[in-house]
Amino acid sequence: MTPLHVGLVGFGLAAEVFHAPLIHANPKLQLTHIVERSGNKAQNAYPEARIVRDVGELLAEPSVELVVVATPNTTHFEIAAQSLEAGKHVVVDKPFTIASEDADKLITLSLKLGRVLSVFQNRRWDGDFMTVREILSRKLLGRLAEFESRFDRFRPTVNPKVWREQAKPGSGVLYDLGSHLIDQSIVLFGRPRAIYAEVGRQREGAAADDNFELHLDYANLKVTLKAGMLVCEPSPRYILYGTEGSYVKYGLDPQEAALKQGGSPARPNWGAEPEAVWGTCTKCDGSVSRSRYPTLAGCYQAYYDNVYAAIRGGEELAVKPEQAREVIRLIELALESSRHKGVIEVS
Repeated sequence: MTPLHVGLVGFGLAAEVFHAPLIHANPKLQLTHIVERSGNKAQNAYPEARIVRDVGELLAEPSVELVVVATPNTTHFEIAAQSLEAGKHVVVDKPFTIASEDADKLITLSLKLGRVLSVFQNRRWDGDFMTVREILSRKLLGRLAEFESRFDRFRPTVNPKVWREQAKPGSGVLYDLGSHLIDQSIVLFGRPRAIYAEVGRQREGAAADDNFELHLDYANLKVTLKAGMLVCEPSPRYILYGTEGSYVKYGLDPQEAALKQGGSPARPNWGAEPEAVWGTCTKCDGSVSRSRYPTLAGCYQAYYDNVYAAIRGGEELAVKPEQAREVIRLIELALESSRHKGVIEVS
């Protein structure tokens, strides 16, 4: 097995916490180059990688086969396009692009050049989401009637130095956490018929949206997606109501916290969740019975395993760029719905 040589563009939060550790821990990948415009943080963390200060220098390196774009949202399109034109396969951190029109251009370019293009929707491999998929595939709740998914945060103070909180295109919680929630909904249920959204700012001094509530219209199914930065007492991460029972799950997948603490997916029991925080499955078939439903172990590493297989062996991509484009289009429609305070049909 010849490792795939990877160049990582950027070394902010997404790169340092997610991409670099996952790439480094994967024997199928070799992190050979990192673009860090200033400082030595990347060099200290990955001394075996070559640190370059310019994207052009990275793209001129013939040994690099895969470029991972982990930079601010406003730069995703430009760097991804440059990387594809340089003959590289490309992974873009979510959100794919700011505009669906730009996503379409990247998809067309990747097909023309015959290069793999994917978006890092790692939360498809959250253990709780994988568990939800299992529950639905087994039809344990009967016909699903209502689905709610949310990310709760309590960050009451705005940090104007963080680009995600600045008044720039692609900033705010909808492009950030919303990208995950919408992607998960598309995986489970496909494209909705219509969307209604309330997107706003709740914190004093907020320059970008920090709260949203989305309602996605599916036939015989109500889907609600929510996130906010002023949720001191978290609500359930998932609520599922069906004709034969319900599933309620609190807490967040443990992988992000473990990565922030320097953990590695190479360690035993990676992604496993303690029984105390498993979700509750309630069955209502004449009598009511409640039981803990085991949460599957999360596995962010599976994302890059799939990218490797798609490049080396022609395996089908798990996160296709067309799906990521749908996420961006729904974000655009959500913003339009919020501005006009009305339901928008999805076409």
